Amino acid sequence: MTDMTFLELLPILVGVVATAILAGIMAGLLGVGGGIVLVPVLFWILSLTDFPPELTMHMAVATSLATIIFTSVSSARAHYKRGGVDTNLLKLWGPGLVLGALSGGLAAKYIDASGLKLIFGGIALLVSINMATPKTLVLSDHMPKSRGINVAISYVVGGFSSLMGIGGGTLSVPILSAFSFEIRRAVGTASAFGILIAIPAVIGFVVSGMGTPDRPPFSLGFVSVPAALLILPFTVSFAPVGAALAHKLDGKWIKRAFAVFLAITAFRMLSSALT
Repeated sequence: MTDMTFLELLPILVGVVATAILAGIMAGLLGVGGGIVLVPVLFWILSLTDFPPELTMHMAVATSLATIIFTSVSSARAHYKRGGVDTNLLKLWGPGLVLGALSGGLAAKYIDASGLKLIFGGIALLVSINMATPKTLVLSDHMPKSRGINVAISYVVGGFSSLMGIGGGTLSVPILSAFSFEIRRAVGTASAFGILIAIPAVIGFVVSGMGTPDRPPFSLGFVSVPAALLILPFTVSFAPVGAALAHKLDGKWIKRAFAVFLAITAFRMLSSALT
């Protein structure tokens, strides 16, 4: 990659910081770990440089996941203090989330950049449509009673969240809503899901990226350590702000905000993958 002057880097750095602040707020507000904001912006920033295009999505996803570990801890603590984390569901879904996330991280080595963009954009678009619908899809008035079904659902959530570089909220919140789970409690519990997804997913992306040529300096596998260190202070600091807003705003506005952000990022990713 060609060297950039400080003046050329400054707008990018300002953009990353602003995005990190927004990602932190969204993590607390929607339980999404901030990845839904970080992945597209990191991808866009890398695309502005001479960075190898076949690595941009992998680096964006893996670096986002690295920041989600700490952002989710901050967000989950804020929700837990307000009684917004369902610990029983956390224990029930935990094993499936961990195994699914690790599987996704390891599988990323065999999926090209366009494939990751299609996964991100396609799933995000479906979820945004569901969340924007006035009457959210309801499959049941209670959660599945079968442990096997819960493990299967959580495994899928963990796997696809890992490949999208996001916290568990993007998929788990609408799924929990479909089983009549109260929205604020779903958001709070999803913020804790982010921890269980991000740690094994990062391990998978580090292993998958080892030995891959043309990675930027100070990278661990597909994770850019400098980018993660720049983002972290802002996402962690602003996640509690979003959590506080989540307990003050009407549930329907949380859903609408969720749907808008997903739709915007989905269209951008799909257009990038198909051009």
